[in-house]
Amino acid sequence: MPAPTNTLLIEGSFEELADELAQYLDALRKSQGEESSALQTEVGQLLEENKKDEVLKKLVTGSAALSGAPEKEFVAAYNLLIHLVRQSPNSENYLPPICNNLTKPVTSSPANSSGLALSVLTTIFNILPADSVSRYHVFLASLRVVRSSSFFESLKQQLKNIDTWIAQWDVDEEAQRKLFLAVSDAAQDNGENELAYKYLIRALRTIESEQASTPEARDLSIRALKTALTHPAHYDFQDLTALDSVQALRKSDPLHFELLEIFTSEHLEEFNDFKDTNPDFVAKEQLDADALNRKMRLLTLASLAATNQARSLPYAHIAKALQIPAEEVELWVIDVIRAGLVEGKLSQLNQTFLIHRSTYRVFGENQWREVASRLDMWRNSLTGVLGVIRQEKENFILQKEQEMRDAEAKAAAAASGAPAQGGRRQGGGRQPAAAVAAEAEE
Repeated sequence: MPAPTNTLLIEGSFEELADELAQYLDALRKSQGEESSALQTEVGQLLEENKKDEVLKKLVTGSAALSGAPEKEFVAAYNLLIHLVRQSPNSENYLPPICNNLTKPVTSSPANSSGLALSVLTTIFNILPADSVSRYHVFLASLRVVRSSSFFESLKQQLKNIDTWIAQWDVDEEAQRKLFLAVSDAAQDNGENELAYKYLIRALRTIESEQASTPEARDLSIRALKTALTHPAHYDFQDLTALDSVQALRKSDPLHFELLEIFTSEHLEEFNDFKDTNPDFVAKEQLDADALNRKMRLLTLASLAATNQARSLPYAHIAKALQIPAEEVELWVIDVIRAGLVEGKLSQLNQTFLIHRSTYRVFGENQWREVASRLDMWRNSLTGVLGVIRQEKENFILQKEQEMRDAEAKAAAAASGAPAQGGRRQGGGRQPAAAVAAEAEE
């Protein structure tokens, strides 16, 4: 969207260029069947009275005819209009209607309509100061243009700047919500479901607690809930339950909230009970029943893995909890691993799933108790290991000290010529005379 350039050079005085554009718009309007168009005459009279702002109002209003301008003249005509508007101290007042005109189809070039409009909008965006709030309106118009077009990918690259822009524009939370929803809608229309959900949640976060029960908040919350439930890669619903507007559904839409709670922390059995109690709800809300069933089975398996102290799940246990045939267990385990909810390996010999890592779906008081229990077990285990290591270290030190004493005793005995304690002198040296005599008598 933003380009390096920040200039727009067009030669001619305001009066000359205004007259030229008015004449061009008259010709366009007449070619479109409006024979009575006299914009040039009206503009000429205003120019004589030096009423430039009135001239600009006439030209901006008449610029709606540019949607029928030939493709090769479209951008040039709009650049001329933008150049004239910029010469007014109230230039930003004229930009919203121009942007609105650009969101309408270019009838003279249906195939390149979005590209032509985006070209002009990009020019407007780039010639505005970085902190101009008009950039906000230009970007909104650009998002409306790229919906269902092939240009979303190029605009998507600019979303990394959106937080910086919001800070520069200093827009309120309502304006931010409008912007986030526009991004979400454009992403949704272009098949970017994950990005659409991300900005939908950002829009919901701009709703203050005192507005959490408004119709707008309710509609957006239900939209986000349905998107999260059916999204093939979304398994953590705490981003929803943390929102005030979603919590407000507990009163306004209790069945929606109950379904959310089931997917947040319950198992397949509770989901089936919900469907039995409310048999028409899923179809009425246009939810994909197969997608919900699949996700609920994966979440159930993830919960089984997270709460299993033995870190080993028998196939039979999995089959019962997921309500599937035993021969399908391995396929579901592979799916839950691919989803990133669990890590482990299958033991076909023992018919068990060995769990290496698992993720809690919710982390509350019960989970903290379990973590504390496991930490106590690890601490006790480590205490025993440290005791064994300490004892072995002490034994090693004592053994080394004894070996050093023995070595010192041998060295001392060798130096004095006497045998070491508890041993007989070895070697071929001469024996004392008394010892020789004693041996002779024997």
